[in-house]
Amino acid sequence: MFSGFISRVLFILGALKLQTQDDHLVIWKTMNAKDYLTYLFPKTLQYRASRFKLLKPGNPITLTYSVTAACQSQCKTCHIGLKYKQDPTSKEKDLKVEELEKIFITLGHVYFFNISGGEPFLRDDLPKIIELACRYLKPRIIHVSTNAISSERIRDLTIQCLEIINESYDSSIPFTLKPSVDGVGDVHDEIRGVRDNFKQLEKTLSYLKDIGKEYSNLHIELGTIISNFNIDHLSEIEDYVHSLGIESYRHEIAEQRTEFFNLNDPITPNADTYERLIRGFVRKIRETVINKKRFTKITESFRLVYYDLAVKILREERQVIPCYGGISNAHINYDGEVWPCCVLGYKKPLGFLREQNYDFQKVWHSDRANVVRKYIKDRNCACVLANQAYSNILHSPTYLFKTLQNFLRFHYRQGGKITSGLIGTTKNIT
Repeated sequence: MFSGFISRVLFILGALKLQTQDDHLVIWKTMNAKDYLTYLFPKTLQYRASRFKLLKPGNPITLTYSVTAACQSQCKTCHIGLKYKQDPTSKEKDLKVEELEKIFITLGHVYFFNISGGEPFLRDDLPKIIELACRYLKPRIIHVSTNAISSERIRDLTIQCLEIINESYDSSIPFTLKPSVDGVGDVHDEIRGVRDNFKQLEKTLSYLKDIGKEYSNLHIELGTIISNFNIDHLSEIEDYVHSLGIESYRHEIAEQRTEFFNLNDPITPNADTYERLIRGFVRKIRETVINKKRFTKITESFRLVYYDLAVKILREERQVIPCYGGISNAHINYDGEVWPCCVLGYKKPLGFLREQNYDFQKVWHSDRANVVRKYIKDRNCACVLANQAYSNILHSPTYLFKTLQNFLRFHYRQGGKITSGLIGTTKNIT
């Protein structure tokens, strides 16, 4: 079994060395063979051992930071904005940059730095947060989600963030920005709870496309939350997104999370409905991904595997593959509470950084953290949280191998064929 795992890893490493032959495409350093061999693969071995208490868990590879309690949206699938509307003073609990610097110093390197909210662009000091992350966390990918409402603000802060990344850190690091699109026109506004949100989304996308002409490491995505409110509009949304020529499009299924204060809301489509919807979605990915950047081909390869995994989790209501929440991934809430993930969130916190003198390691290696990890290891929870699922896939030889197969199809597809540079053969795609 172990030898089989190693052989698959070596095959993956060989594929990750591949370089695109299209001169007009950007060659990303992200998720290359060196990263995988020297950092990600050793981390997966460490995390596997830590699940069985053979080693202490090291630093997470993925850090999500909810930068603020503030949000202008009034979404039907998430009540963070409603909570903020009821108590605007909640944003006063947001971690200050001085506090955040202390935390990042004790945390150290992570691979993927994911910024969420609330609405991240409501923080004037977002570029400073990015600067601190670059200085202390040294991530290989930086990602920010947005509701796309404050178009000019998003434009200006995005430029400032890119200047910091490119001038003070590493211009090859992808800065991915994901505005939300849950419908076209009035459907989007109805679900997001803000009049003219869709118009602001289109304005934001126009600004970001212009910025992308100057900054090649800006990676624009669009994301849809599939809920019972838009299941009859998915085809229209997908056609709209692909008509824009956006580099990457993803969707996640609406979940009941403590983070969203929506545990009693009937928002999640059933497994049969979700499986039916993603069939068309996957087909459109395969049709549009061929001429996109290598980075997009890698991320879309993971997503196709994730969608298959998500259907199985919804249908079987169990952890189909082991979950490494609280080991591979960590989530810092706006007030300094540390979570294993945003699904368990307030229900199963690991501890408060403000109570531990901002020392991440004290919280990460606390007795409470170990209790939560055991709760997850004993399969007391199961969810389709995409952020965590991607990390779990890295620990699964079977699903990681499926990811590689997708990437090879995308990378070498020429006129309906795959030409393999690894073995020098050609296969028809079925």
